[in-house]
Amino acid sequence: MVEKVIILENISLIDFLGTENQNIKQLAAAFPSSKIISRGNEIKIQGQTPEITKIHEILGSLIDHYHKFGKITHSSVNRYLSADSFTDEEVIVTSPNVIIYGSQGGVIKAKTPNQQKLVDAVEKNDLVFALGPAGTGKTYVSVAMAVRALKNKEVKKIIISRPVVEAGESLGFLPGDMKEKVDPYLRPIYDALEDMIPTEKLKYYQENKIIEIAPLAYMRGRTLNNAFVLLDEAQNTTPAQMKMFLTRMGPNAKVMVNGDWSQVDLPRNQRSGLMEVLNILRGVKGIAFVEMSAEDVVRHRLVRDIVQAYSKLEEERRAVREEAKALDNGSAIPYNNQRRQRQAD
Repeated sequence: MVEKVIILENISLIDFLGTENQNIKQLAAAFPSSKIISRGNEIKIQGQTPEITKIHEILGSLIDHYHKFGKITHSSVNRYLSADSFTDEEVIVTSPNVIIYGSQGGVIKAKTPNQQKLVDAVEKNDLVFALGPAGTGKTYVSVAMAVRALKNKEVKKIIISRPVVEAGESLGFLPGDMKEKVDPYLRPIYDALEDMIPTEKLKYYQENKIIEIAPLAYMRGRTLNNAFVLLDEAQNTTPAQMKMFLTRMGPNAKVMVNGDWSQVDLPRNQRSGLMEVLNILRGVKGIAFVEMSAEDVVRHRLVRDIVQAYSKLEEERRAVREEAKALDNGSAIPYNNQRRQRQAD
């Protein structure tokens, strides 16, 4: 026999459990081979693993429902007892910039004007490129949009991928099998999903391939239908990888490509597929490009200053490269004459 315990935090017990625990009794009646015991703010579930997992998932959905609507009713319990857990009521929003409600009932929404532009672009286009520095919410907003599409039944699955590029460390020297080596690269995606989907439901989705998280190399040869597909850290794709990924797009698919051109980890002699595709696809109808800036950074306040400092350094280096290029093209004499003239003045 398996046992799980759920602690109800920041919840009115009478509004959640119902009068004389009627809501819990209703749930228990649907699973006669398991025990559901409610004592104070603790709910204990005892039974066999498959049923326990299902009960835990339903209770997680009921907790999310409570945090959104403030009460659990008889009809609420019936709704989540059905196989179709996601209903129109579950995705009702109270503000135009709310994307979804998180696994703990918190509101997940666009926090900056450019993040809202990204949300709007995804709603209106089937292929969206989100470009900008670290900390601007590209990954988090993208994952939220994917989860919303799944909950709204706009797609049947979510597929999230990243190119696995060694940034200063070799995968071969990391411990564990390939999954254990690759998972740290995908950790930011797992973190975002865990904020938005209850743990048991997320585990169920992954086990049943409703949500897939995989390295980019695993996308080759597939056609991605009825899916919300996200390619993160796209600046580390090669041109061939980018073309491969974009041509996986099947019917009724939404595709997002995120990247930060200031953090390319490819070898020096290798072009970035993201940089190339921006020039190729700009102007194509149905494709949107949203550019984020340091003003969109939502991490620690110092991150914005760090991003701006690196941007300034990159501008200075670009100016040096342009001057070197001018020297190579034989146009340095007028340039140097102009500089000497300014100094003389």
